[in-house]
Amino acid sequence: MNQLPPAPPLRDGALVNPDQDTLTADVVIIGSGMGGGTLAWALKDAGLDVLIVERGQFLPREPENSQPDHVFIKKRYVTSKPWYDAKTGQPFQPGVYYWVGGNTKMYGACLPRFRRSDFEEVAHHDGISPAWPFSYDDLERCYAQAEELFEVHGALGEDPTEPVHSTPYPFPPLSHEPAIERFAVRLRQQGLHPFHMPNGMHLPSMAERRADTTADGSPSATGNKSDAENRAVRPALESPTVRLLLGAYVQRLHASPDGHTVTAAEAQVGERAIRIEGKTFVVSGGAVNSAALLMRSVSHQHSSGLGNSSGLLGRNYMVHNSTFFLALNPARRNDTAWQKTLGMNDWYQAGPDTPYPLGNLQMLGKLRAPMIKAARSWAPTWSLKMVTDRSLDIYLTTEDLPRPDNRLTVDGDKIMINWTPNNVTPHRELVKRVSRAVRKAGYPIVLTERMGIATNSHMCGTAVAGTDPARSVLDPNCRSHDVKNLYLVDSSFFPSSAALNPALTIAANALRVAPTIAASSR
Repeated sequence: MNQLPPAPPLRDGALVNPDQDTLTADVVIIGSGMGGGTLAWALKDAGLDVLIVERGQFLPREPENSQPDHVFIKKRYVTSKPWYDAKTGQPFQPGVYYWVGGNTKMYGACLPRFRRSDFEEVAHHDGISPAWPFSYDDLERCYAQAEELFEVHGALGEDPTEPVHSTPYPFPPLSHEPAIERFAVRLRQQGLHPFHMPNGMHLPSMAERRADTTADGSPSATGNKSDAENRAVRPALESPTVRLLLGAYVQRLHASPDGHTVTAAEAQVGERAIRIEGKTFVVSGGAVNSAALLMRSVSHQHSSGLGNSSGLLGRNYMVHNSTFFLALNPARRNDTAWQKTLGMNDWYQAGPDTPYPLGNLQMLGKLRAPMIKAARSWAPTWSLKMVTDRSLDIYLTTEDLPRPDNRLTVDGDKIMINWTPNNVTPHRELVKRVSRAVRKAGYPIVLTERMGIATNSHMCGTAVAGTDPARSVLDPNCRSHDVKNLYLVDSSFFPSSAALNPALTIAANALRVAPTIAASSR
């Protein structure tokens, strides 16, 4: 890469200098990822004093952004401490990142809408996926707005499971490169329905694709990726009513004596303790960290965690059943630069030959030798390069179901995850069907690995929303049933996980609840 484009300059006064012991705002948003960043953008013209509190810093734009050895082997951008498997006590490195923009700095920018059925009660192999407290139709206009905000590229009419859109995609789909187009043709010849995966990558030329080849799982130095920093947070900070506090780890929230409101957040900025007061507090630190913050915020009125009268806070943790799938034809090289252009949902819903939903197929960003070397340190790099130069790389996801015993607990700042996969039988069937289709498409060698507890980028469900306070943590507008000025707008509120990337749904929901939050903060 030659000259890197600089990040846009920030408005004077956009960054808070924490030289005071107490900060105040109308709306305090904890976390600047897809939920918090989008909410800040939605409130920028509401006439409210909005303070975004971010644990990390701005991720630097630098040549190392697109160098897989720095990202995957040297782990240059890893910022989180290990979490712990509650069953074994062993630590693992979670897929969470503390930067402005949150996990979207590292995501592959796949931005699909959930299907209409994902908001309804659905029978699965291992049980019921519960209905959401609002419908697809309730969210549809917000999906359209989120697609506009995050500059989504896509095409209607290709995927039979695609729900109704009130507007077309803002941008045409990213074209398949030759290897992926050939794969799509071979799938269609089998009667399947591959489609152009909705994507938030703006790559109008092949040169720009080459510059962002590793932007799935790593940052994009070009600014082409629609992450929450460059599409939501920075535009929000152009407003004089939105400010950003960096490097602030919120340790707990303090409640009023009657327990009905949050009065302040207690944050650590370097060596200093900061008190942040506000009218409304919105937690958006990711499904685990948001729940963990509320669990640390115990008081006389909230002895088992803030807003936890249902006892469900931290429970129903979901992360998807997922498999990394490599298809190989030793005689065929794959020189695709940006591979995440194809998806397939032929087995997403039950049908005549599918008694229960199986899940989604989408492409991984093109794997490179250092990415696999990070997990297979014993393998010679030259052999891994031979494989990845010829591999077609696929990601398979199947819905896992909410289970109260799948949960997190906290011990101070230490996070423990208790997770037992469920609904695994349909995932195995999905792998089997995709293996058969891939071989028919001309790739005789199939290598698969099912992901474990550390692959948690799609985590959700730790503070589920619903109408019954005894069976949910949040109301349908993502406000705490117990604490009237407390909201959660990340994936914590998801009653079910669906089997698709959650990012666009998080953004659309933040846009949906923004007017309610604005009204309650005046």
